[in-house]
Amino acid sequence: MKAYMLHGINDLRLETTPDPVPEENEVIVKVRSAGICGSDIPRIFKTGTYTYPLIPGHEFSGVVTSIGKNVDAKWLGKRVGIFPLIPCLTCESCIKKQYEMCKNYNYLGSRRAGGFAEYTAVPVENLIELPDRVSFDEAAMLEPMAVAVHAMRRFQPNQQDTIAVCGLGTIGLLLLKFLKEAGIKHVLAIGNKESQKEIVLRMGISIEEYCDCREMNAGEWIKAHTGGRGVDVFFECVGRNEILELAIDNAASAGKIMLVGNPNTDMTLEKSIYWKILRNQLTVAGTWNSSFTHDREDDWHYVIERLEQNTINPSDIISHRLSLEKLETGFTVMRDKTEDYVKIMGNFKD
Repeated sequence: MKAYMLHGINDLRLETTPDPVPEENEVIVKVRSAGICGSDIPRIFKTGTYTYPLIPGHEFSGVVTSIGKNVDAKWLGKRVGIFPLIPCLTCESCIKKQYEMCKNYNYLGSRRAGGFAEYTAVPVENLIELPDRVSFDEAAMLEPMAVAVHAMRRFQPNQQDTIAVCGLGTIGLLLLKFLKEAGIKHVLAIGNKESQKEIVLRMGISIEEYCDCREMNAGEWIKAHTGGRGVDVFFECVGRNEILELAIDNAASAGKIMLVGNPNTDMTLEKSIYWKILRNQLTVAGTWNSSFTHDREDDWHYVIERLEQNTINPSDIISHRLSLEKLETGFTVMRDKTEDYVKIMGNFKD
């Protein structure tokens, strides 16, 4: 098969490699769509990964083409989405079915072969069957959608809350979509690209509720929109010190701050900023990954239900669709920022 093989930092090659063979409790998925995540870029070009060679990619969907020992034959031919985190099932978090907090997890695309390939091996427990109306592109976005939902549900915002989302990459935009779908009436969006503005306006957020932080002071803008009281909930989807400070400065008394963005650098706070957390009795929380327990209450089923009901449409944030052979272009666009992009999606052949 063809696959993108990472041999070392900044050494990614499209090459021919043996087809994977399913082990016990595994299936082979023919990959149909695979999204490039922002975390893939440093993994490929800067920080590297845990072992080499390795096939990256953890946002993907496809069709089950073969099964290993102890796998129900019902899975053959099924269209599936894939939860990329493989829990150990024995640690304290796993025993509580909090698999996203597993202490000894494996992970498709960073610790074992992922989805930037024609085929990949996946544990059967990591599959979710797709309803007929859910496309492969939508299914490849189940992972970032579930991450956004997990962040939202950690705080369970009230419909009357005023909520700010800063950082309108894939997760931030999806978070806006789910907040609107949940009936949140007062949502403020802070971005820095024309393409983000266009998507935000299409989802029903008014121009008055969008701040282009290249042109406006985001803190002053928030104060103007909240009468100086600040927002009830602030989702920090950037992972930068100055945005964390923006959140603390502009949270209402007893407000909540959800840290969503992966940190770009060390995160530090001046004493005067730290005092605001104490004196305003702010709740600052973190979120990571999403819940996938095979129960209808988990984040993945929450997303699947809304895709099936057509109350969420993630396709409008796909800015590029590339073949397997051209997917390398997507990596360099994201690395070098040579053009506007939101979600770059690989569409692989039947």
